[in-house]
This record gives sequence, structure tokens and C-alpha cells, in this order.
Amino acid sequence: MLIDVLLIILGLGLLLVGGDFLVRGASSIASDFKVPPMVIGLTVVAFGTSAPELSVNVLAAVKGNTDVSFGNIIGSNIANIGLILGVCAMIKPLAIQGSIIGREIPMMLLASFAALILASDQLVLGEQSAFDRSDGLILLLLFGLFMYYTVAGVIKGRQSDPLLQQIEEEDDRSGSSKGLYNFGLVLVGLLMLVGGGQLAVDYSVSVASQLGVPSVIIGLTIIAVGTSLPELVSCGLATWKGHTDIAIGSVIGSNIFNLLLVSGICSTITKIEVPMPGGDTDLFMMVFLSALLLPLSLSFRSRLVRGEGVALFAMYFAFMGWRVMSVV
Repeated sequence: MLIDVLLIILGLGLLLVGGDFLVRGASSIASDFKVPPMVIGLTVVAFGTSAPELSVNVLAAVKGNTDVSFGNIIGSNIANIGLILGVCAMIKPLAIQGSIIGREIPMMLLASFAALILASDQLVLGEQSAFDRSDGLILLLLFGLFMYYTVAGVIKGRQSDPLLQQIEEEDDRSGSSKGLYNFGLVLVGLLMLVGGGQLAVDYSVSVASQLGVPSVIIGLTIIAVGTSLPELVSCGLATWKGHTDIAIGSVIGSNIFNLLLVSGICSTITKIEVPMPGGDTDLFMMVFLSALLLPLSLSFRSRLVRGEGVALFAMYFAFMGWRVMSVV
């Protein structure tokens, strides 16, 4: 089993490096073709930073390991709020801009409640709860609406969007204008994403089987935290440097992308059943943390302070500890 765990870690490493290569190469190619920075940010960079989650979950869906997909998507969103925002707020209080409170947080809440409602088949129809193709199309439609309002808000000259600020910083680091080099980065990045996704999915299922725990638990914990590492590192560094609004904008943007884009694509490919028992509890925890973020963002002069960060951090580990112990 040790070898399987090491292969999972290798797979996660390939996902993270591959996602970075894809973003850098594709951003530079787009810049060479004079694509406006905002368009690059909202397409290449924003989609690229979700590439690890997308790669893992699409491969899991294709292979029929939908418990891994469910665990990774919901687990990443729980980790983004509880773990990442908790850690960042403990480093330094996080300032929350008006556009985040007025647009991104409500959109994340809408996405979270939509996912909860779409996964209520057992309660409404008496069937196995799942995200099917029609649910996936609804999620993708909501994602399109989010992108439209985000772009419209920036074009109309509203206050700079923290999500776009974070995206522009990523784009500024892409750098090189060597055509073949950039195409090579994209190709290598895609290969690493596919290879890393294969390793992460296959060996997470193997480890789950050897430990006698459901695959969803591995998705909720190891895979979810692993694919959230880019946000943890970038948000932690941004907070340390004082760019606290960028940190929270990045986390909320990632949650929206995970729920609407990644989940939408995967459930369009194949039906993603809500694992029982426990899957409904994971959904409720995600919705609870998302809803909790709104009153927290309105307190203390629109700042997420250290005490609130400690509370989020504690809730994350308490919930994950309980989920693991409940199946052991």
C-alpha cells in the first residue's frame, strides 16, 4: 500500500506541475496572438487553474469511479473554505471587497444550493440521488451566466474584480514569447495532467479498497487537498504579501468553477451518484460553510479576522475527522 500512496502523491505532483505548464504555455501563446489580457484571464488561466480537478474528475467519470469525482469536487470546496480561508485568515485578516460580497459569494451560494437541490432525487423522487446529464447541463448554464456577469461587470468599469486580479497575476508570470517552447509546455502539461489524473484515480481506488473505506473518503481527503494545493500556496503567499482580497477572490472563484464547470462537465459525461451513506452530509457541510461565509464577510468591517479563521480551520478538521472515523 505504501507504493500506492507514493504513486498517488506522484500523480498529484504531475497534476500540479502539468496545470502550471498548461497555464504558462497557453497564456504566452494567447499573448503572442494579441489576445486581450482579460480574455486570457477568463479563459486560459481561469480554466487552467481548475485543470487538476477537471483532469481527475473527468478521468474518474470515464472510468466509472464516480465516488472519487463526487468526493474530490465536494471535498475541494469544503477544503477551500475551511482549510485555505482558515489558514489565510490566521496569517492575516482578509479584506473582502464589495464585488465579492455582492456577486461572487451569492453566486457561490446559488451554485451550492443548486447542487444540493439537484442531488435531492431520493427525497423528491424516491430514487438514488445523483447528478445526471440534465443536472450537468443546468450547472453549465449557470456557469455561463456567471462568466457573462463577471465579464459584463469588468467591461462596464466596475470596481476591479479580485478573481480577475488573481488571474492577471498568474498571467503576468507566464512570460516567454518563444513559440515552440510554449507549444511544448502546453503539450507536456496536458500529458502530465492525463498521466497524473490516471495515477491519482487508479491508486486512490486501490488504497481505499485496501483500507476498507469508500473511495469517496479518499476523494474527500487526499485527492481534494492535493488538487487544492495551488490555491493553498497562492492564497497563502498573497495573504502574506498583504493581497488579502485576492486570496478570498481566488478561493470563491475556485469553488464556483468546481461546482459549475467541473461538476457540470463530469455529470454530462456520466451520472455521478451521491455516495450513501454520507454523501448527503458532505453536501450539507459544503452548503453550510458557503452560507456561513456571507455573514462572516459582513462582520468586522468586511474582514475575515483571525478568530473566524481559527473557527473555519477547526470545523474543517472536526468534520473530516468525523467522516473518516464514521467509516473506519
